[in-house]
Amino acid sequence: MSTTTTQSPYLPVRDEWLARRTETILEPELPIVDPHHHLWERPDWIYMLDDLLADTNSGHNIIGTVFVQCRSMHRAGGPEAFKPVGETEFVNGVAAMSASGGYGPTKVCEGIVGHVDLRNGERSRDVLEAHIRAGGGRFKGIRHITAYDPDPALMNPAYAPPPRLMYDETFRKGFACLAPLNLSFDAWLHHPQIGDVTALAQTFPGTPICLNHVGGPLAIGAYAGKRAEVFADWSQSIKALSACPNVVVKLGGMAMRINGWDFHTKAEPPSSQELADAWKPYVETCIEAFGANRCMFESNFPVDKGSYGYQAFWNACKILAKGASASEKTALFSGTASRFYRLDN
Repeated sequence: MSTTTTQSPYLPVRDEWLARRTETILEPELPIVDPHHHLWERPDWIYMLDDLLADTNSGHNIIGTVFVQCRSMHRAGGPEAFKPVGETEFVNGVAAMSASGGYGPTKVCEGIVGHVDLRNGERSRDVLEAHIRAGGGRFKGIRHITAYDPDPALMNPAYAPPPRLMYDETFRKGFACLAPLNLSFDAWLHHPQIGDVTALAQTFPGTPICLNHVGGPLAIGAYAGKRAEVFADWSQSIKALSACPNVVVKLGGMAMRINGWDFHTKAEPPSSQELADAWKPYVETCIEAFGANRCMFESNFPVDKGSYGYQAFWNACKILAKGASASEKTALFSGTASRFYRLDN
């Protein structure tokens, strides 16, 4: 597999380094729905069905997955607003391959989260309906990335949202199109913006919203060396957001460059215990605030694969959930994701 450049917001995947660690699978029978992964073929990085299956078949009981938009296979032509529908067409084809049974029992891409530029306002409905038609019953909602910071080092150059986008009147007109179509919204932003999600959720209480990657606590650039201060601000925002009953949170996605962990700099990949120790304050805060029925563990692969392997990640989640009841474990590993993304519908 090719790796990303040092200029990328993503940490490069090094298969030889990852291969230095294998772990005994904890609770191997526990059913898991991985509610956040990507598929792409880029000049410097390929992660397609075979790559995903190599991870999902590495020992844990992955029964289904949800694909989340990543600018993959957009249409080359046609109206600009409809180009992201190509991603849903592509992913639905992958899901159909999986549904044939020829690639194992995991229901890959059982749910699809696509992209619509909500700045198109009320015209967003036409694009949403095109996604629904293309998704073959698997299209569940959209993600419109709003992650912004004045520090360019914290921005993904592939996305250039303005500040306070969730307050924009035209954006909100587009957002209003989701609930009537029984669609949800995935929110990806940085921790100083969590209040934006709270305001949006309060304005649209009938629209299900999923906060991605525990709300993106930052630890580089202007936030370097301020992990305790960031945690205090982040935890306060998380508790305020949890008062919105239409919001759930994904537990994962904490190994990107912006999160400032140094796992990728070590001679050996981190163990599941090391990961669990690092993430415990964030995971425990989210579960305490939202409850297990509104939390779901997520891999965020292949983005987080630059820091650790799939085996270690899910083992870390199981370590973090060690004190949970059987019903709480079901919620954290499969139930919340299945309910939020309507995977039985």
